[in-house]
Order: sequence, then structure tokens, then C-alpha cells
Amino acid sequence: MPGGRPRAFDTDAALDRALEVFWRQGYEGASLSDLTAAMGINRPSIYAAFGNKEELFVKALERYVSGPGAFAAEALDAPTVREVVERLVHGAIELTTRTDAPVGCLMVNSVHACGPDAASARDAALACRMAGETALRRRFEDAPDLPDGYDAGTLAGLVHTITDGIAVQAAGGRTRDELRRVADLALRTLLP
Repeated sequence: MPGGRPRAFDTDAALDRALEVFWRQGYEGASLSDLTAAMGINRPSIYAAFGNKEELFVKALERYVSGPGAFAAEALDAPTVREVVERLVHGAIELTTRTDAPVGCLMVNSVHACGPDAASARDAALACRMAGETALRRRFEDAPDLPDGYDAGTLAGLVHTITDGIAVQAAGGRTRDELRRVADLALRTLLP
């Protein structure tokens, strides 16, 4: 026996629009009215397809990691430590300064702009960020070309600090060219 009426909307397209609202306005800044208007569906449809606002946010984070933020996982396949770091830093610049998407980084914005009532959304964003840093640390641990004297965990933390800084600066209005100049200097200093 069928399980009810089929959905009258494209769940992938609706999730993409919710992602953009969260990215632009943050978790707390995104009201259910904003989300329903952007997604083109009503509240009962959001709850039926995605769960509550927090569950929708977690799905949007997952979509962000596998969509606009996919460069980070792809960078881990670069053949050298230097190329991994370059791809992450330059990818962060490209992502956070796009003209066809909100500026900044969804995860960085979410971690820094959530109050006590949104602790679970903040924790979800932190968990995504930490998963990325853990994957980077493991990549460095396995690297035969990790420079002498470099600790894989510390280097992974430093690279994430740089990419987070890029996101904050992009959200504050720094241009792509300005960020590239800063990144080039950081890369020359970090991995001479």
C-alpha cells in the first residue's frame, strides 16, 4: 500500500534554497518564515520532509560539505602536503568570495553567530569543522613529505585557522585579490 501523497516539490532544490538562507542569515537569523518563503513550501511540508529547523540545518550543513565545500575533501587527494594546503587555502578564497552565493563560510558563521538557544546548531557546525580538521590531520600523518619538525595535528589546526580567517575576512568585505595576496604570503611563510 502506498505511503501517502507524493511530494509536490523538489526536495533537493528546496534544501539548496534553505542552505542559502542559513548561509546568508545564520541559523538564528533564519526564521521559519524566511525558510518557507525561500523554499516555496509551507511549514508542515518542511517538517514532513526535513524535520524541525535544527534537523533542516544539519541537512543543509551536509549539503554544504558535499556541495560548495567539497573542495576541502578533494584537496586531501593532492599528491604533496604543500599542494593539499594550497588547494585548501585557495579553495577557501574561491568559496567565500563567490558572487553567486553568500560571502563567508556557513560553518564559520554558524559557530561564531549562535547564542545559547542555538547551542545544538553550533555543535553541529563545530562537529563538521572538526571532522574536516581530523581528516586533514590524518592526511598529514600519512604524508611522507611532511616537513621535519612539523606536527600533523598542529599543522592541520593552523591550516584551519588560516581558512577560517579567510572566511571571516571575506565576510568582512575583503576582495578575492586581497585574500590571494595574504594567502600567498601565508603559504610562503608556512611551507617555504
